[in-house]
Amino acid sequence: MASTTTHQGKIPATVITGFLGAGKTTMIRNLLTNAGGRRIALIINEFGDLGVDGEVLKGCGAEACTEDDIIELTNGCICCTVADDFIPTMTKLLERENRPDHIIIETSGLALPQPLVAAFNWPDIRTQVTVDGVVTVVDSAAVAAGRFADDHDKVDAARAEDDTLDHESPIEELFEDQLTAADLIVLNKTDLIDADGVAAVRAEVASRTHRKPAMIEAKNGDVAASVLLGLGVGTEGDIANRKSHHEMEHEAGEEHDHDEFDSFIIELGPIADPNAFVARLKAVIAAHDVLRLKGFADVPGKPMRLLIQGVGQRIDQYFDRPWAAGEARGTRLVVIGLHDMDEAAVRAAIAAAV
Repeated sequence: MASTTTHQGKIPATVITGFLGAGKTTMIRNLLTNAGGRRIALIINEFGDLGVDGEVLKGCGAEACTEDDIIELTNGCICCTVADDFIPTMTKLLERENRPDHIIIETSGLALPQPLVAAFNWPDIRTQVTVDGVVTVVDSAAVAAGRFADDHDKVDAARAEDDTLDHESPIEELFEDQLTAADLIVLNKTDLIDADGVAAVRAEVASRTHRKPAMIEAKNGDVAASVLLGLGVGTEGDIANRKSHHEMEHEAGEEHDHDEFDSFIIELGPIADPNAFVARLKAVIAAHDVLRLKGFADVPGKPMRLLIQGVGQRIDQYFDRPWAAGEARGTRLVVIGLHDMDEAAVRAAIAAAV
C-alpha cells in the first residue's frame, strides 16, 4: 500500500478550502477514486447541518475512504470551533488502531483556514500530524463574473460621504483570506470561460494575495492525487506569514464571527418536474441573491435521489445514488446567503417553485 507518511513519521494532512460552490467536494470525490492505495480519512465541515457534502462522498464507493473514515462536523464553522470539535476529532482519529495514511480536511466554504492550520501546533497533534499543504479551490467562472470584487470606485465615492463604510465586503475579504492561506491554488471550472477569461482570472487571483502560491487550472475538479498530495510544506510552521483580515482585526481588539452569513434548511414534498423546479430556483436565487443552494430531491417514480447543487445562477442536478432501504424519501435543501437575506420570503418563493 502506498503511503504519504512524512520522513518524521508524521501523518500528512491536506486542508482543502475555497468559497461556497467552488468545487471542493467534487475534487475530493475524484481524488478518493484515484488515491493510489492510500488509506484516507476525511473530515468535512459544512455551514448548516444537513451534511450534503458528506452524503455525496459517502456515496462514491471509494475503497480508499470508507464511510467509517468520513467524519462530519456540522456544529458550526470549523475556524470557530477548533477547540470544541476539531481537536477532539483529531485525537480520536489518531487513537485508532488502523490509522490513515493521509488526512484530508474539507472546510466550509465560509471558513478561515488559518485558525485550523494553527491548531496543528497543539502539543498532542504536532508530534503526530503535519499539514502537507493548504489547497484553495477557486470558482473561475464566478471570479470572471465579478462575484468577489466590489465596485471599488463606487465604494470610495460612498466613503467620501461616510467614513464608517467598509471598503471590502465580507465575501471579498473571505476570498482573499482563503487565497492567502494557500500553498496551491486550483482554478476550477475553467471550461466555463474562454482563454482570455482564464488569463484574467489568473491575474485577478494573483493580485488578491501578497504570497505567490503555485496555481493550476482544472475542469470539474479533476486534479491528480500526485498533485494534491505530497506537497510537503509543513504549513503549520508558516502560519504567521498568512494572517487573515480577521486575525489582523483580532490584533486590533475586534471580534470575529460569521454574522455576515445565514443559512437555513427547507423541506419540501416530491418534485414532479425537476427541470421546471430548477428553472424556478434560478429565478429565486437571482431575486434574493442566494449565495449557495444544495441538497437532495425526491422525484416520484425514480429509484434514485436527485442531487441539486446551485452556485449563483448555475445549478447542477443529477441522480447520485438509490434511496436506501428504509430511508425516508424527501426534498431537503440548504440555503446560504448574506445576513440580510429575507428567510421568510426565500422559503415562500422556493415552496412556490415546486
